[in-house]
Amino acid sequence: MAAGTTAMIFGTAALLFVLIGIFAPAAFLGHFTVFVLACFVGYQVVWNVTPSLHTPLMSVTNAISSIIIIGALVQIAPPGLVGDAAGAVRPEVLIRWLAVTGIALTAVNMFGGFAVTRRMLSMFRK
Repeated sequence: MAAGTTAMIFGTAALLFVLIGIFAPAAFLGHFTVFVLACFVGYQVVWNVTPSLHTPLMSVTNAISSIIIIGALVQIAPPGLVGDAAGAVRPEVLIRWLAVTGIALTAVNMFGGFAVTRRMLSMFRK
């Protein structure tokens, strides 16, 4: 990619970030900053690893990404919700089903990551 094209892409991205910073609420900006930094670090980690380590790295990353299951469980039963106390708000049906789907997909991803890691380690032992 030419230097001018790269500069144009980075300039456009910087302008978009400034516009998001001006118009977005403060809570969103904190989460958005973490998201952008995680994307950058993830890109650098995945693309700068040697090919022989790529599959074990990705399988372990899939297993570690199971932290999503914690967020899904929090959506199903938010903290501070005790029984059917007055004022307790249960999540809507759509949110509950999305959380259940997230738990199911994350479980597949998590156990698949461990299975691939185990298989790769057994290949290195031979």
